Amino acid sequence: MAMQVLKDLRGLRVHVIHPPDEERPSLVEHLRRIGCAVETVWPVPADWPDGADVVLLAIEPGARADIVGLLKADPGRRPTLIAVVGYENPATLQLVLESGAVAVVERPIRPFGLLTNLTIARTLWLEREEARKRVARLESKLAGLQTIQRAKSILMENLGLTEEDAYQSLRRQAMAKRVPMEDMAASLIHASELLQISPRSRDARNGPPSSTSP
Repeated sequence: MAMQVLKDLRGLRVHVIHPPDEERPSLVEHLRRIGCAVETVWPVPADWPDGADVVLLAIEPGARADIVGLLKADPGRRPTLIAVVGYENPATLQLVLESGAVAVVERPIRPFGLLTNLTIARTLWLEREEARKRVARLESKLAGLQTIQRAKSILMENLGLTEEDAYQSLRRQAMAKRVPMEDMAASLIHASELLQISPRSRDARNGPPSSTSP
């Protein structure tokens, strides 16, 4: 993966969220020498920049509230995050930790180390994203298996089927309707829940119990 990341650095869309001071032009110049397509942003936006592969975020004490707001933005749009720091005080380090940055660039900005930080950050982020997607797939598969198991139990209890027969029944219905078994199972569970009648509802349907005089 690392070699592919190095190849992909050219053309990488990098957004630099940094005050317009003497440090920013140097940072932008170094990134463009690497081959990145760079855009600058300030003040700190409320959401992640559209189309950004990487964000270099200046951890400015005076912008703490805006930075915290950005970090709470849609996690599904969150790019690779690199923190840019100029101080090593506890408040700054805490914000860096809270940001979830996968690399840190120190100020004053120097060319040496920027390429390394960018490569490592991008590699770690891609690996983390792949792991997150893998976990999501496994959770979705587990949820689907649990739904199928519940639907089989309903068929077994109501129709007296064996577990294998209940499974095959679900499978045939899913194939006939050309839907995934999980969807067919969810529909059966939903229908079963709708058909269930509580004792109170049944009593209301049948009317009040008749009273007999002694």
